[in-house]
Amino acid sequence: MINTMHQPLKPKPRVYQIKMQGKLDESWSAWFDGLTITFESGSDGSSITILTGPVIDQAALRGILFKIWDLNLALISVTPIETDLET
Repeated sequence: MINTMHQPLKPKPRVYQIKMQGKLDESWSAWFDGLTITFESGSDGSSITILTGPVIDQAALRGILFKIWDLNLALISVTPIETDLET
C-alpha cells in the first residue's frame, strides 16, 4: 500500500540582517531569538545595531520586527542574505 498522505514541508530558515538606529548590548540576543548582535556607526556618527541570523519563517520575522517596534527603535533595513541554509 502506498502512503498518499503528504507531510507538510518544513520551512527552511533564511538568514537576515536587520539594521536599526540605536545601540542594544549583546544581552538582548536571547530576546531576539539568539540572533547575533553587532554594531556600526552611521555616517553621522550615530549608533546602529545589526541583528544577523537565521529566521525560520515570515511569522518569526514579524515577531522580531514587533520587538524592535516595542523598543521604539527606528528600523533602517531588513535584508535577506544568501547562505548555504537556503539550498
